[in-house]
Amino acid sequence: MSDRRQRLLDYLAENDGWMTSGQLADRLGVTTRSVRSYVTAAKAAAEPHDIIASSPEGYRLNRDAYASWIGQRDPEGPRDRLYSVVRQLNESPGGVDIYDLAASLFVSESTMEADLRKVRPLLEESGLSLHRSGSRVTAQGTEENRRRLVSRMFRAESARGFVEVERIQSEFGSANLTAFKTDLLELLDAGGYFVNEYGLDSVLLHVAIAVDRTQKDLVLDGGSAPEQAPAQSELAGGILNLMHRHFDVALSVADLDHLVLLLTTRVITPGHDLPLDEQTEQLGLTDDVEFIRQIARKAGEQYLIDLNGDEFAVRLALHVRNLIARARVRSYSRNPMTRSIKTSYPMTYELAVFIASEIQRTESITINDDEIAYIALHVGSHLERQARREEMVTCTLVFPNYYDIHLMMLRRLEQALGDDVQVEKIITRTDIDLAEISTDLIITTVPALALGERAVLVQTFLTDDDIDTIRRAVRRVRRLQRRRQLRDDLMLYFSEELFVRNLAAVDEVDMITLLGERMLVAGVIDRPYIDGAIERERMSSTAFTDSVAVPHSMLMTAERTAIAIAVNDTPMDWGENRVNVVAMIAFSSNGRNSFQTIFDQFVEVFSERDDVLQLIRGSNDFASFIEALVHLMDK
Repeated sequence: MSDRRQRLLDYLAENDGWMTSGQLADRLGVTTRSVRSYVTAAKAAAEPHDIIASSPEGYRLNRDAYASWIGQRDPEGPRDRLYSVVRQLNESPGGVDIYDLAASLFVSESTMEADLRKVRPLLEESGLSLHRSGSRVTAQGTEENRRRLVSRMFRAESARGFVEVERIQSEFGSANLTAFKTDLLELLDAGGYFVNEYGLDSVLLHVAIAVDRTQKDLVLDGGSAPEQAPAQSELAGGILNLMHRHFDVALSVADLDHLVLLLTTRVITPGHDLPLDEQTEQLGLTDDVEFIRQIARKAGEQYLIDLNGDEFAVRLALHVRNLIARARVRSYSRNPMTRSIKTSYPMTYELAVFIASEIQRTESITINDDEIAYIALHVGSHLERQARREEMVTCTLVFPNYYDIHLMMLRRLEQALGDDVQVEKIITRTDIDLAEISTDLIITTVPALALGERAVLVQTFLTDDDIDTIRRAVRRVRRLQRRRQLRDDLMLYFSEELFVRNLAAVDEVDMITLLGERMLVAGVIDRPYIDGAIERERMSSTAFTDSVAVPHSMLMTAERTAIAIAVNDTPMDWGENRVNVVAMIAFSSNGRNSFQTIFDQFVEVFSERDDVLQLIRGSNDFASFIEALVHLMDK
């Protein structure tokens, strides 16, 4: 299947609703006519599975049919045929005859020759090489690299996101993998380990590959195992027993070492049952924890966010120790949540990028997006636990007095919404002026008082429907508050000299440079700030949604906080996305208080594709851009 057809299916898989041909055309960088041809071809390739539904609203993926097709599809297209060729080469140490291979795949010899030219770089990516003698071709390299190739191919053929155990079982015939996972989790829990389940299924893929290759007498190269710590030896013994019980295979020493290494660097960290001070002492984490504390202090100074806390420092230190070990051998742990974390929590992700950059610089390693997203999980959970009080929505209860019924109302409200609302006042009279009440919400049982956007009408005894109504009102209030603050802030930072329509750029670096030059001329930044923004972009793409990129430097060295923005009719490639809006943000040191608000909410405003298209259509010049933006934020 062509790359664009597969990308179309990927986009549909990421979206729960309908997508129009225009939206898909923008995402793919093609015409709507091409989109229709891709849909037709994809549906034909998947027959009899009806994988794409069509309607006047656009296209939508039939997920059950798509999942069934993914698990059963035959090598019918160029991409799938290519993987079939690679599989046969990988499982035939003596090589294969290209004429026999062409016949088995029902293609011409010239087509097979063309496929072999494409196979070579696939092998080389995994450390293998393609050799040919007459009509016989051979893939040469170590067993470890062959397994790496199998893993990469499997991931490429799977739908984006989690590597599902059922899919692994279907591919490798490992019928007992689910039961093995259950017993493995029990083994790890009994050993006092924290378990990263995001990475566990990735290790299970390696288990399935190890079983499959071992059953074919293809074992990992290597001699005796290196000396292991007692805990690792105990873990190795447990894994060996599980492999024998579930798959009836005896792993080689090298295979067993490899699985223990994967588990200890990608999935588990010790100390689940130990207090924090004992974890630090027994696991030799003193220097690691101090390193994390130093980074947390720098992040706090830079972004005015509190990352202090013993639990945060110890947990992240344990994680970073494994991360560094993985990065040194460039064996990164995949994170299926990377895209959603980056899109939904851009500020949290940005803090993780800052932490990752400090680790990179100190340890001379490279940290990829998936690993940054794992750091973001630590940062996000820490900030969530802090749950600052000022984020709560204030409310006033207004209802007629009758014994202590108002106390019953208060207890029910606090029980259901205590983390979201703060009751500041209870009024048991109805002869009041609602305009004098200053809280965010007014909750009342009196229909005549339930007037205006702030008022919520409820029953005397709160029902579940009432709780849902209040919860929706809380979300509305928070959203309006954020939008008002954002609108007020943004208007201070936009200027006509830093607005440009349809700015053509070759790539991300070119666009950052072009917008940076405008800011340079305006006296907002210096040349090192542009270099810093490019460096930040190379760490991880700043396209936080499918429509907008927000390049910036991690250092707040601008003369003043300002935004240079390009609004383009034609989207440009930016990382894995195609964006129409590029907003280069420069922050000054005294603009730190605004950073989190602007960063998170700016991305939120541009999260809906239809809103972005509306903004593009309504922004012929700077004045109309501001008008369209305010309308968008106020709606």
